[in-house]
Amino acid sequence: MKAALNGVPSLSVLDGWWVEGWIEGVTGWAIEGSGDPTGLTEAESLYQKLAKAVLPTFYGQPEHYAEVMRASIALNGSFFNTQRMVTQYLTNAYAPKTHLMAELEVTHGN
Repeated sequence: MKAALNGVPSLSVLDGWWVEGWIEGVTGWAIEGSGDPTGLTEAESLYQKLAKAVLPTFYGQPEHYAEVMRASIALNGSFFNTQRMVTQYLTNAYAPKTHLMAELEVTHGN
């Protein structure tokens, strides 16, 4: 996630935050795989993605690669950050408990 703030497009398997932040060829590229324990499918996908998408864009279409970098900052860097994470965590985890505690205090007179 930190790399997105610096304009680094992601090239990764679809797990964690990348499932939500991935827009193929816009914010980066996904390495596909079937969960094969040997990792062969993912390795093949990695090499294919590098050969057919990432490297041709980087070396042959630098303007387009710069667009992917900007999209990475604009879309992923602006959304996947600590401020949003803490706010969401407080809203989803602490706020309901705080509200419930206040209701209990009113109900039980504590």
